Amino acid sequence: MAAESVLNLDEVTIRLAGDSGDGMQLVGTELTNASALLGNDVGTLPDYPAEIRAPAGTLPGVSGFQLHIGSFDIHTPGDEVDVLVAMNPAALKANIKSLKPNGVLIVNAESFGERDLKLANCATNPLEDGTVDGYQLFRVDMSSHTKAALKDTGLDHKSMERCKNFFSLGMIAWLYNRPMDGTIKFLKEKFAKKPLLAESNILAMKAGYAYCEATEAFANSYEIPPAKLPAGKYRNISGNEAIALGFVAASQKSGLELFLGSYPITPASDILHGLAKYKNFGVKTFQAEDEIAAICAAIGASFAGELGITSTSGPGVCLKSEAIGLAVMTELPLVVINVQRAGPSTGLPTKTEQSDLLQAMFGRNGESPVPIIAASRPADCFECAYEAARIAVKYMTPVFLLADGYIGNGAEPWLIPDSDKLNEFSAHRTFTGEKFTPYVRDEKTLARPWIVPGTPGFEHRIGGLEKKNIAGTVNYEPENHDYMVRIRGEKVKRIAQEWNPLSIDGPDSGDLLVIGWGGTYGAIRTAVDRSREKGLSVSRIHLRWINPFPQDLGAILKRFKHVLIPEINLGQLRMLIRAEYLVDAIGLNKVTGQPFSVREIENKITEILKK
Repeated sequence: MAAESVLNLDEVTIRLAGDSGDGMQLVGTELTNASALLGNDVGTLPDYPAEIRAPAGTLPGVSGFQLHIGSFDIHTPGDEVDVLVAMNPAALKANIKSLKPNGVLIVNAESFGERDLKLANCATNPLEDGTVDGYQLFRVDMSSHTKAALKDTGLDHKSMERCKNFFSLGMIAWLYNRPMDGTIKFLKEKFAKKPLLAESNILAMKAGYAYCEATEAFANSYEIPPAKLPAGKYRNISGNEAIALGFVAASQKSGLELFLGSYPITPASDILHGLAKYKNFGVKTFQAEDEIAAICAAIGASFAGELGITSTSGPGVCLKSEAIGLAVMTELPLVVINVQRAGPSTGLPTKTEQSDLLQAMFGRNGESPVPIIAASRPADCFECAYEAARIAVKYMTPVFLLADGYIGNGAEPWLIPDSDKLNEFSAHRTFTGEKFTPYVRDEKTLARPWIVPGTPGFEHRIGGLEKKNIAGTVNYEPENHDYMVRIRGEKVKRIAQEWNPLSIDGPDSGDLLVIGWGGTYGAIRTAVDRSREKGLSVSRIHLRWINPFPQDLGAILKRFKHVLIPEINLGQLRMLIRAEYLVDAIGLNKVTGQPFSVREIENKITEILKK
């Protein structure tokens, strides 16, 4: 029986949770793509287990995918969820607190047997002990329905069981009127050499849809109208994909060949995977034997005149630190991409954090300043990658590009930019004097010329030992070292001349200014918007460049009574702001491996302004 009525919604947040082998990331991604094709704005939060292969059915093995679908411009993957699909007791136990009161809870009822409950450390059955009271519970025998749909395919029992994730996707497709054509096409392409698997997953998805169509389980289905986004051509993109494309664009616009030296590490590996697909644009990718070899190869590529970059996460930056200092000393362009994760050490490899800011600022020996740019959302990763490359080449310096697991793995619609409107830049390879000297500097940027080694008449050497100003020969004179340290620092400071004045969202003075950086953008923006709707005097700025700080930041800070800095660390930007501007900034900090909810920031704003 069809739904009694189809209701319109402005937004919905859905979380799909199961064991790490249940394929919840895959069906979540397909649901995201289907929603994007309908014209909705989307925000995603893939939540992988930290262990590569935890025991099936246990809490450490729970894998979740959260999707926020909107008929307007949304900025986060949502706070509390409207719909939770739990494939086993562990998934229910780990995620039930995120479900709104009276929210829709769909469970694979057959996975709540005695053994399943024991694996999830459940003393009682949560479907019967009151745990799910207050929610709309739908018990569905997904495994049996999937096997019934596939009984004539000849697929083995274990493979049939693995198709139940697409049964759940079919249910959600019916409930929220999502098209299945794109997923069918995807499955046929993905399993082109295994057509039985493609057909089986398609049958399972259609069975889930038909289950909702034929039963009276759901009284209503829902539609979410398309969002009114700026006109243009869009594609759905993750942060790591956007970083890869940003560097390809930088390579094409500058005429420099792109070289990535990298060692696989969560959550940055997808950048290596992504760039490896672009050999047709002359991109070279090198999977090194370790982090040190990876960055040294990238520095070597830069020395040879290519655009050298390296990607990693916090533990990898620790290993690369000496080589980053070498790039500072040799004054070669290099971009170090750090997709941050929870630390220290191996930490929580799949969970997000912003705790590598001070590592990027100070994690080297000697006075070795490095510019730092931080992406704010998945689509912003493209522009930040492009800008990091442009500044590295223009100022002949290594640059840190900070992302994090939340925006690196998260996805959203991306308005594909007009390549003609990207800033032009090129290598500084000219020298007009009578005799070439490698450390003569551009008067405005203080960058030295970038001459490809082996060029006749331009022979020179570089290295980690201090060099004599202008001449570039090894030099140990105290006064020369003092001068070279200061001029390298001054070069980084001058990068601030590139920035436009900061854009203040809200009044340019008032009671409270909220400062954000990196992946806190969406939660802060939404929280500030809601606070202003309540009549509170609150404004917002988001820092893209953290080193050097924008030139007008100090003047802006003085115009507000209070300054709040939410961070997914214990106050690293707050420490830098306090030290630089002597402002008693207030921190809002968490290190749970999860991004901020809008409510957490909204509550802190209210607390400050009601004192």
